[in-house]
Amino acid sequence: MTEVQMKDWIDNASYEDLLRRWRFAPVGDLYFQGSIGDYYAEVMNKKKNELPHEDQVRASKNIG
Repeated sequence: MTEVQMKDWIDNASYEDLLRRWRFAPVGDLYFQGSIGDYYAEVMNKKKNELPHEDQVRASKNIG
């Protein structure tokens, strides 16, 4: 997967999808390395902050 494709997936993923991958990614997942990892964390944090607290909690509980 190219960097552009990875960024496109990140941009189009919901906060819950990003959180799920964050929690359950295998060691060495390329989404969490280098500049892509920084981008992932930035976008995930932005999407989280756009949600009301109860929706953040709901996403977390949905994932387990």
